[in-house]
Amino acid sequence: MCGKRYTRSLYDPCVYFSRLSDGEYIYLLLYVDDSLIASKSISAINKLKNQLSSEFEMKDLGEAKRVLGMKIDKDRKKDIVSLTQKRYLQKILQKFNIQSDPMSISTPLTPHFKLAATLSPEVSRRS
Repeated sequence: MCGKRYTRSLYDPCVYFSRLSDGEYIYLLLYVDDSLIASKSISAINKLKNQLSSEFEMKDLGEAKRVLGMKIDKDRKKDIVSLTQKRYLQKILQKFNIQSDPMSISTPLTPHFKLAATLSPEVSRRS
């Protein structure tokens, strides 16, 4: 992909991106035999799909509903995209015979323990 004007992410080697002529971006996420293309430009997505299918055997599954075991939920009216792993978590809870009722799980930390968000040097430099 790097030879096709895509840049590999410094933060995840499975993510490639390219800046489009209108200033928007297109993202290609590759992991083993799973891929996801994301962009506001449908024509850029179609162009990349055609390019990839000419070089690799691939199946277009349409609009993404799942990726890497995560469910993709979209609320177009609110312009929100969310990822959930509910099914995966239910499998883990079932495997270890843990009740899935969230009310039955106690907090593993002591009540006086306080969490604080800190930024890594890479994140604070980008801000």
